Amino acid sequence: MAGYLVSDERKVTTHRFIEMKQKGEKISMLTSYDYTTAGIVDRAGIDGILIGDSASNVMVGNSTTLPMTVDQMIYHARAVTNAVKRALVVCDMPFGSYQTGRHDGVTNAIRIMKESGCDALKLEGGVEILDTVKAILDAGIPVMAHLGLTPQSINKFGTYAVRAKEEAEAAKLLSDAKALAEAGCFAVTLEKVPAKLAEQVTAEIGVPTIGIGAGNHCDGQILVVADMLGMTQGFSPRFLRRYADLNQVMTDAIGQYVTDVKSGDFPNEKESY
Repeated sequence: MAGYLVSDERKVTTHRFIEMKQKGEKISMLTSYDYTTAGIVDRAGIDGILIGDSASNVMVGNSTTLPMTVDQMIYHARAVTNAVKRALVVCDMPFGSYQTGRHDGVTNAIRIMKESGCDALKLEGGVEILDTVKAILDAGIPVMAHLGLTPQSINKFGTYAVRAKEEAEAAKLLSDAKALAEAGCFAVTLEKVPAKLAEQVTAEIGVPTIGIGAGNHCDGQILVVADMLGMTQGFSPRFLRRYADLNQVMTDAIGQYVTDVKSGDFPNEKESY
């Protein structure tokens, strides 16, 4: 059964992402990290699912994404790919798995693809990692680029503030996006950059831009699923729209369960053998 506003139930591919940009059709993406959630997200009609290294924050409770390992990303990605039928599944390459050079980048990329079953990988960075990106592409692995706020570089930036507000950094981001697109990346994620800059990048490269805190002119949008469903608390950036308050729904349901168990109401006769 197709999801909301979805009439085409074919498997979404990297080629379809580019077609969607060409047709002016917006691309919807969310993160997922487990089988149950990914199945729900996929059936709802999402175009792409990212197994983000944000699992470090959402699933483990770390303050940054840096601790995630290749093994952990494969574990989460395998769970997601087991559930997904339609969406394009993209997996983040974690910190340290490609920054050391081409050989390590290609070796880890091949391992993630083979052991997770995902459709593509995402790497953070610009021309500094271009040689590694090209080598991964040469190995036959689709790559989504990631520019702007790159959380794996948080210790370098020292802040999660908006990036590329100054002219020099904006010019570099545009140049990086063009170089990555020309190298063969099928899409570019733009995180926390000025909307006008994101609009310019979107207009000047031939592959889709996927925004998170980058305005409405990107070819698509992505959010962390636990954030947009209201499961997380205390995180309210400007770009986040909460579509539900599952934190309250879950708290109420679990509280009722506790009450029913303690009162002896659960299980009742019909719920017993």
